[in-house]
Amino acid sequence: MTLVRFLNGGGISEVTGQPGDNLLTLAQNDGQPLEGTCEGQMACSTCHVIVAAEDFGKLPRASEMEEDMLDLAAGATRTSRLACQIQLTEALDELTVRIPGEVRNMQGR
Repeated sequence: MTLVRFLNGGGISEVTGQPGDNLLTLAQNDGQPLEGTCEGQMACSTCHVIVAAEDFGKLPRASEMEEDMLDLAAGATRTSRLACQIQLTEALDELTVRIPGEVRNMQGR
């Protein structure tokens, strides 16, 4: 089980997830403001999150395609990821992510 902390506008929400759970789905089920407009197809950046520096190294590296989408994300940082591309694993005991204050939808919807 993984403890996931969502930091959003000064608030903190904690949820637990199981190995194989997708971070975007967990966030949406928790009421976090992540659209995921492209439904995980990496065609937008509306599920951009900023992973806590201490947790960033626990995740597999982003694919080149994900990095290309992150180049378009508003407020991207060195530890930015797309929530749709983060799957929880047995080895991941906790994860803290910040929801950026702005989102840029590259699909224009």
